[in-house]
Amino acid sequence: MTNPFQFLQQTRSEVAKVVWPTRREVLVTTAMVFVMAVLAAIFFFGVDWLIRNALELILTSFG
Repeated sequence: MTNPFQFLQQTRSEVAKVVWPTRREVLVTTAMVFVMAVLAAIFFFGVDWLIRNALELILTSFG
């Protein structure tokens, strides 16, 4: 078990090793996340619409 002072020194040295992303990398990855979320929403909307219409057709045909 290390004392609190050693712990803080070790923590500081580990944080210094972290490679932080650049502002441009953060913006690009954020934009990609939003684009993929929009594409997924459009895809699932389309699938939902097709299933709904197919079920309506089946239910009105046999109902």
